Amino acid sequence: MKNVLSELSLNQTRRHFFSAGTSVLGTAALESLLRQSARADDAKPAAGTTGALPTDLPGKVKQVIYLHMVGGPPQMDLYDYKPQMKDWYDKDLPETVRGGQRLTTMTSGQSRFPIAPSMFKFEQAGECGMWVTDLLPWTRKVVDDMCFVRSMYTEAINHEPAISLMQTGNQVTGRPCLGSWASYGLGSLNENLPSFVVMVARPTNTEQVQAISARLWSAGYLPGEYSGTAFRTSGDPILFINDPAGVPRQIRRTTLDGLNALNEMSYQQLGDPEIRTRIAQYELAFRMQASVPELTELSSEPESTFQMYGEDSRKPGSLPNTMLLARRMVERGVRFVQIYHNNWDTHANAAGRLPDQCRDVDQATYGLITDLKQRGLLDSTLIIWGGEFGRTIYSQGGLSPTNYGRDHHPRCFTMWMAGGGFKGGTIYGETDDFSYNIVRDPVHVRDFHATVLHQLGYDHEKMTFRYQGLDQRLTGVLPARVIQDLLG
Repeated sequence: MKNVLSELSLNQTRRHFFSAGTSVLGTAALESLLRQSARADDAKPAAGTTGALPTDLPGKVKQVIYLHMVGGPPQMDLYDYKPQMKDWYDKDLPETVRGGQRLTTMTSGQSRFPIAPSMFKFEQAGECGMWVTDLLPWTRKVVDDMCFVRSMYTEAINHEPAISLMQTGNQVTGRPCLGSWASYGLGSLNENLPSFVVMVARPTNTEQVQAISARLWSAGYLPGEYSGTAFRTSGDPILFINDPAGVPRQIRRTTLDGLNALNEMSYQQLGDPEIRTRIAQYELAFRMQASVPELTELSSEPESTFQMYGEDSRKPGSLPNTMLLARRMVERGVRFVQIYHNNWDTHANAAGRLPDQCRDVDQATYGLITDLKQRGLLDSTLIIWGGEFGRTIYSQGGLSPTNYGRDHHPRCFTMWMAGGGFKGGTIYGETDDFSYNIVRDPVHVRDFHATVLHQLGYDHEKMTFRYQGLDQRLTGVLPARVIQDLLG
């Protein structure tokens, strides 16, 4: 007599085999994902703590305010003084200087590359003797609190990959940004506000405004709770955070309790930590209904504060206003405040655009550094200022002694830091006479990230997150170093 089971197995088709095995394969895949999620859940900081991920180093930075100037500020018009260029006006950039560098499509078709000396005057400031443009008279007053790096460089020559590299450590979008890494490592200091907040300031000059994508403040492969929370700079700071008309707060509370109960049931069934993230975010949003209006209401600030930051700090959405809000956020325990200021992409009409751009940032920079210093917060708060790359010494398009444009330039640009253990009055790195190539102490974006993480208390090689079978990190797999000369 035939064995029925044996006969069945012999006659089973390929389709039947895989159809029967789908649940087995699915279960194995789910188990693998849950193991990975569980590891992430175990490693993540607990809400309300000052840092649940163990630090590797004695970090000096508890909070960060990052001022990103979208478009690439021209270093030779602001901080990288090149007086010898006056003698080179309208002469071609030597090929030995350019060295066959890749050009953007905006200038690659030019028949020549005429030198455009800065039309702005410079003065030395502070005991450190830093040369600063006359467009930044207020900034000159605090240069001894600032740490300048004039030898930053990057490989990216176009905005989107360059900003992505500066913010996330990779030219390809989808990775966690620096703010998400800081929030992931340090946790939250205030249960009523997000640990990572993003604001996009409105520039005074709106001649050409570049798009800013929310991908820049994504948590990437980190748990979703470490994404930046975008605060609007006009109207309600956060959309839909207020109770709908006719819905009492108690009903909102009851609804939220029911929703949380359903989410908890789902978590017990699936074990997905992102469900717990949703529960925590719903609760945070409920608490923010009370904390956010108090945060953004500036009427409690004395008149001296507005005099310090400038009159525009009263205007919602302006850069001075967002910088004042950043100080208030730091006071209330927000870990990382990211501010984007647009319109630094000066391909033309530098004479018409740069004065407005600098006016937006100048007094507010003085105000923020001075304010934090007076409140005893500057030592533990790191301020970062910079763009995604620099600009060319040669002119894009028309050139006159009083106006010009500049193209993208990745080989050198200037950034500065203040507070957070960075050595005030430091001037690091040097470029050639054309502000085109670095001749001393180059600093790559990866080095910048490694140094910031060091000040947060983390070894950049050890601060990792397992994703797709790899221990991912902000600085990637290429060499990166901490620039000790910048640190006090």
